[in-house]
Amino acid sequence: MNHDSDTTTAALAPVSTPPQRVLVSACLMGEPVRYDGVHKRLESTILQRWRAEGRVVACCPELAGGLSVPRLPAEIEPGAEGHAVLAGRARVLDRQGQDISASFVEGAVRALALARQYGIRVAVLKEGSPSCGTGHIYDGTFGGVMVAAQGVTAALLIQAGLRVFSETQILEADAVLRAGQPGSRDS
Repeated sequence: MNHDSDTTTAALAPVSTPPQRVLVSACLMGEPVRYDGVHKRLESTILQRWRAEGRVVACCPELAGGLSVPRLPAEIEPGAEGHAVLAGRARVLDRQGQDISASFVEGAVRALALARQYGIRVAVLKEGSPSCGTGHIYDGTFGGVMVAAQGVTAALLIQAGLRVFSETQILEADAVLRAGQPGSRDS
């Protein structure tokens, strides 16, 4: 048997590149991790394809930060947003006024560590969440009013250079993900 030809054949074989992964809010994947113990499953053929391709890394920053299910609803205090919480200039409060900022910051740090572990450059997060809101969060009054701002995790991921999208922007996230994948039609 000629081992040299075996080595040459192996060297010429195409190298399989693992798919570029995407960080997704666990509640969008159907996991019952929201404060009220339910999920916000995103019914999307794109998300189904990502899952089948092995791209999805699900994360709930609030659970990663040590909060439980169920838990009291929480909002970033009025007039503030995720960047201010990260800088220590604002707080995340639960409905009873307890400061739970440390859990939100810890969850954001863990979500970023997970993204770095898997080389993730794209995230799809749950809009409106005090952790994951990408463009809108609740205003801090617990009155159901949304304001233009980012949650704590979204702010940290963006600060670290990730492309962050809400669940309503999954088509755009898919285009960015596919464009960055070596060997894809779009690269």
